[in-house]
Amino acid sequence: MINKKILFVCMGNICRSPAAEGVMKTFVEKEGLTDNIFVDSAGTIGYHAGEPADARMIKHAARRGYDLTSISRKFNASSDFENFDYIITMDDDNYKDIKGLDYSGKYKNKIFKMVDFSRNLKVTEVPDPYYGGWDGFENVINILEDACAGLLDRIKNEIKR
Repeated sequence: MINKKILFVCMGNICRSPAAEGVMKTFVEKEGLTDNIFVDSAGTIGYHAGEPADARMIKHAARRGYDLTSISRKFNASSDFENFDYIITMDDDNYKDIKGLDYSGKYKNKIFKMVDFSRNLKVTEVPDPYYGGWDGFENVINILEDACAGLLDRIKNEIKR
């Protein structure tokens, strides 16, 4: 039975949020929690809807054992707010965009920044690596590994209750 549903959100849903989805799915699988935790990703814009993750991100993720298989989609305010327990944004702009779609503030307790769950890295957001080089993609995965571990710890504690 699925106890928690997580949605990772970035702008285009081709770099950061599919990488977060892949990292988290791997962590969830290693903990034997695939029946308890559902993971998905979306973008604040639909420009890349229907496309796989950026080939560079796929390559960097694969080097660390993460399989990025998701297909890009746009965040759907009419269903995603209701269907997900955690809506986790990658940067300040994504956070503002998602908060702005929650007109009544009904879902404010579901919306987080990815770095809210960081355990060791002290960063303010997950930077967009799209226009950068090799190091940008590696940096994103470093941040996601740290924050996904913290998020998973939180969720495991919630499931135990």
